[in-house]
Amino acid sequence: MAATTATGAIRTRLSVMMFVQYFIYGSWLVTLGTFLGNVLQASGTEVGFAYMMPALAAIVSPFLVGMVADRFFATERVLAVLHLAGAALLFAATRQTSFSGFAVVFGLYTLCYMPTLALTNALSFANMRDPGTEFPRIRVLGTIGFIAVGLLIGRLGADATALPLQIGAGASVLMALYSLSLPHTPPPGAGKPFSARDVLGLDALALMKDRSFAVFVLGSFLLCIPLQFYYAFTNPFLNEIGVSGAAAKMTLGQMSEIGFMLLMPWFFARLGVKKMLLIGMAAWTARYVLFSQGNATTGMWMLYLGLLLHGVCYDFFFVTGQIYVDQQAGPGIRAAAQGFITLVTLGVGQAIGSWLSGVVVDANAIPAVAGAPAGHDWGTIWLVPAAGALVVLVIFALLFRPRASSRPDARVPDAAPASAPA
Repeated sequence: MAATTATGAIRTRLSVMMFVQYFIYGSWLVTLGTFLGNVLQASGTEVGFAYMMPALAAIVSPFLVGMVADRFFATERVLAVLHLAGAALLFAATRQTSFSGFAVVFGLYTLCYMPTLALTNALSFANMRDPGTEFPRIRVLGTIGFIAVGLLIGRLGADATALPLQIGAGASVLMALYSLSLPHTPPPGAGKPFSARDVLGLDALALMKDRSFAVFVLGSFLLCIPLQFYYAFTNPFLNEIGVSGAAAKMTLGQMSEIGFMLLMPWFFARLGVKKMLLIGMAAWTARYVLFSQGNATTGMWMLYLGLLLHGVCYDFFFVTGQIYVDQQAGPGIRAAAQGFITLVTLGVGQAIGSWLSGVVVDANAIPAVAGAPAGHDWGTIWLVPAAGALVVLVIFALLFRPRASSRPDARVPDAAPASAPA
């Protein structure tokens, strides 16, 4: 009986950890572009550059995790140090008076924060008896934390201020202190030699010999370019066209994500990998078309529908992709394969997408005329990623022919593994 109670207590502690971890993420991810544009008068290209920094940090962070957390120090202590340093840097970023100053400090902050996404997952897995059953129930608290901070920011009407980032800094201090109370998790790779090949998942390159897997990797990389338009510019778009409480309304996306995440095993068993990936890609195209035609009055239903499509966009593409990679990789390269696809998509793909989205937004800026405020031709802007996602969809539909896995241990997970909500 005591063991059962202890397991329940650990599950609760891990759930709180996930809630605060993604509360911090949501505090700056959604409203960063609006803050930069209104407070620092940043251009679209500069906003895109700011959103490129987490992607670049996602490329660099495996080295930090591989060299430090996996080999030398307990995971909970590394989390505490990174979050405490992150709190100071995120607060310092809000005190900058120029974009260049902000970029330097925020860039350093992302180097502290992005590794913690993998570290919280690793700490959770190390302290579970049955990860396939327990992890989804714990990880879903992260999505709830993301929703909670969005609702808070919307209630405060603080989208265009430094307050969301300051809230994130305060939560980071709490997370640093709380991390020290988490279960002790010694470094799993203590004494093992460091290999950049292992860190980057390069052993998974052998899977590229299969044409369909190569098409999957290429398609995932290309789709991550247009999808970054959503992450960087949805909140500025909604605020500019006069949608009230934009940050709060954007949490509809995470709410739908929870529902579809719970239904993933049902969809996966009935639709299979290819259909689910194609539906996810089609949802991205539909979302951008809806944004291009919607407005804050008679077209508000289009904006709501575009936001609610997030569950399909995210789960059917990212989560299904993770399942497909797991099915194709053998036990010996499973971790390498997941690391490789993360590097290609959340790293390189989103970095390029962040830059390109800023360029497109600046190219469609509308200067102030006759007393009318400056703005953007959002209808044209959103059609660019819609067209990009559609092209990837067509290529994928024609070339992707997934083969059934020959591995006896390949199976549909009890629930989908989730990465960062967006």
